[in-house]
Amino acid sequence: MFTFVVFLIFSGALFGVAYYLWIVPEQEAARILDARLRGVKGSSGGGRQDRAVDLMRHEKRGSFAFLGDIVSWIGIIKKLDMYILQANLGYRAADVVGVCIAMALVSFVILGFFLDIWVLQLGGALGVGYLPIFYILKKRDGRMKKFEEQLPDAIDLFTRTMRAGHNLHSGLDTMAQETSDPVQMEFKKVMEELALGSQIEPALHNLGARVPIIDLKFFITGLILQRQTGANMVSVLENLSLLVRERLNMAAKMKAHTAQQRFSAGLLCLLPVVVGIGFWFLKPDYVRLLWTDEIGKIAFTYAICSEIIGIIVIRHFSNIKA
Repeated sequence: MFTFVVFLIFSGALFGVAYYLWIVPEQEAARILDARLRGVKGSSGGGRQDRAVDLMRHEKRGSFAFLGDIVSWIGIIKKLDMYILQANLGYRAADVVGVCIAMALVSFVILGFFLDIWVLQLGGALGVGYLPIFYILKKRDGRMKKFEEQLPDAIDLFTRTMRAGHNLHSGLDTMAQETSDPVQMEFKKVMEELALGSQIEPALHNLGARVPIIDLKFFITGLILQRQTGANMVSVLENLSLLVRERLNMAAKMKAHTAQQRFSAGLLCLLPVVVGIGFWFLKPDYVRLLWTDEIGKIAFTYAICSEIIGIIVIRHFSNIKA
């Protein structure tokens, strides 16, 4: 316990030094730049500058924004912000990190009343603290999967619009109006960017950043090439739609063919937990030694670590994309 407290104090001091060496100079530079921009803005107009609209985009800071200032230098907040944007959630990354840390600390204290093994306390606290991020990743994966399933129909709709003689903007607007979410929402964002004066290529690249699907990147590349070269991309997009459907169909067949193996892997991973619970109800004295005896603590810690490593290895080998 003393080692853990020392680790927390050292980590807090390290983050504090990093904050004042990295974040504070950046904030000072941003303040100076903002003052210079406001000075230029005030000197460029007459009596109307007081009523001028501020064209600078300001990010709304959350309740735990200071955590974002501390750890943003390692890129965690930026990456988590991208995941939240891709999941279409209204959270702030700094707030999510704050909730994760609070849940981990509370869980560590609560588990201390039931477990006398600090390694298991720390592992359980990290697992509980990871739950908000796990929820965001699950929502993101579900939204990306739904987008991928709707993409072939959206490409067919765009192809029919182009074949009817409409231009590129009309085709994108048709996708933004006639499709369903999440495809409709993302292409509406594209049309909003175009309406605000953005060029077509940056708007499409922003779409690819919000939806990191390889098939959508092929679609975006085809549109950019069509705009730059003037080539007829209708047949290419038709083949792309067919290719996406065939790939989704193959993935579904492979998932069906490997259902038995995946069930066996899940059963193998859950077997130690089920056996432990069974022994707890049948012979609790056998199980109680795992956290009351010194050798039992070591064996219990080793068993949990081995179980986690085994689950990771099984997931790696069962993942088709790995």
